[in-house]
Amino acid sequence: MKFIHLSDLHLGKRLNDFSLLEDQKYILDKILQIVTEESPDAVLLAGDIYDKSIPPAEAVRLFDDFLAKLSALTSVFLISGNHDSPERLSFGKQIMEKGGVYLSSLYTGPEPPVLLSDEHGETAFYLLPFLKPAIVRAVFPDAVIESYQDAVKTALDALTLDPRRRNVLVAHQFVIGAVLSQSETLSIGGLDHMEASLFDAFDYVALGHIHKAQKAGKETIRYSGTPLAYSFSESDDVKSLTVITLKEKGQPPEISFRPLHPLRRLRKLRGSYMELTGRDYLQRQNTDDFFSVTLTDEEDVLDAMQKLRHFYPNIMELRYDNRRTQSQAWITGGEKVDALSPLALFEELYQLQNNAPLDEAQKNYLDEQIKNLWEGEKDR
Repeated sequence: MKFIHLSDLHLGKRLNDFSLLEDQKYILDKILQIVTEESPDAVLLAGDIYDKSIPPAEAVRLFDDFLAKLSALTSVFLISGNHDSPERLSFGKQIMEKGGVYLSSLYTGPEPPVLLSDEHGETAFYLLPFLKPAIVRAVFPDAVIESYQDAVKTALDALTLDPRRRNVLVAHQFVIGAVLSQSETLSIGGLDHMEASLFDAFDYVALGHIHKAQKAGKETIRYSGTPLAYSFSESDDVKSLTVITLKEKGQPPEISFRPLHPLRRLRKLRGSYMELTGRDYLQRQNTDDFFSVTLTDEEDVLDAMQKLRHFYPNIMELRYDNRRTQSQAWITGGEKVDALSPLALFEELYQLQNNAPLDEAQKNYLDEQIKNLWEGEKDR
C-alpha cells in the first residue's frame, strides 16, 4: 500500500505583504507531477489547507482545481487544521466522497475508517481533524479533558482499531520534541503539546501543523512539512513529499522523500550595500528570489529598500547589523523575539520601563492571565 503524505499548504498566504499564490500554484503542479510518477493508492492531506479561516477567492479556486486533478489520479484523505474553517471546508463532503475524496473537518465523535485493500489485506485510514479540548468535551461531557493531550487521547480511545490490519492516522497536532520554525502558530506555554506515545497503536501517523519535515518520536510518526518555505528560518530547509509504502502487518514501512523545488526561494543576504549591488555579486544571484537583506554598513543607506529593490525586486526584509544596532540589541533578525514566550517578552518590557524585574507574584499572575486568555481564544 503506497501513499503520499503532505500537509500545510497554507493557500492564500502572504509573506511580508507579498502574495505567494503564483508560487503555490507552481508547487501544486509539481506535486501533481510527482503523484503521477509515483502512482500511489492515496494522498493524505494533513490539514491547514488554507492560511486563513476565510481564504481569498483565488486560493479557493486554486485548491478546487488542484483537488479535482488530484482526485482524478488517486484517493484523497483530507482533514482540517487549526488555520482552516471546519465548517467551510466540510461543504460538499458527501459529494466529494463519491469522487474518492474523504474529508473530516468537523469533529462530532469517532468516525469509521476508510478501508483500502492490496495484496497484504486491508489498510484502515482514520481521519482526525485538529482538536481542541472544548470540542472534545462537547462530544464526551463526562470525560475529564483538561489539556490537548487529554482531548486527543479521548478521541483516539473512542476509535475501534483492529490490530490485525494496518492502521493509518491523519491528524493535525503538536507532538513534543518536534523542531519548530518561525511560521507555525502554537499555543502559549506549550498547552497544545502531546506525547508521541498516544499514537503507538498506528502503523503510520501522517501529521500536519509543524512546517519542517521530521519524525516525531519514531520513524512512523511524521510531519511532512510545508511544500514551500513560509519564513526565512526555513530558507535552508529542503522541502519534500513523504512517500510511504506499507508492507504486510508488523513489517516496517518503506519511507522516502521526493524533493520539491520552488519557483522562487526564500534567501538571506548579508553584506555592505556596495558588496550586495556589485556586478560580480549580482551575476551569481537569482535576483527573482525572495530576499531578507542585512546590511553591515555603519551608516544607514538613504532610501536603501527602494535602491535595493532595483537589483532585488522581491526583497521582503531589510535590517542593519552594525555597532549601533548591536549596542541597542536590535539585530535579532526576528528570531530572538519570535522564540520568546509572551511572558518573557512582557518581562523584558517591564524591566526596560521600570529598571526592575517582575517579582514571583507578578509572574504567576501574568502567567495565569495569559493562559486564561489563550484558552478563551482556543475555545471560541
